[in-house]
Amino acid sequence: MNKNTVLGWATLIMVLMGLILIALGAFKYSESSGWGFATVGIGFLANAWVFNALKGRV
Repeated sequence: MNKNTVLGWATLIMVLMGLILIALGAFKYSESSGWGFATVGIGFLANAWVFNALKGRV
């Protein structure tokens, strides 16, 4: 596995985790902790976007 493959897998895993966290915040936890889950999920998606932008440049 080269660096681009590792970044691709990391991006995929982070997108999945981000979507899961957003779904947990939206559907399972309706009180204030749901906002925290959704915020962390958005952070995961932002990091995945950065990893995707790094592919081919590292």
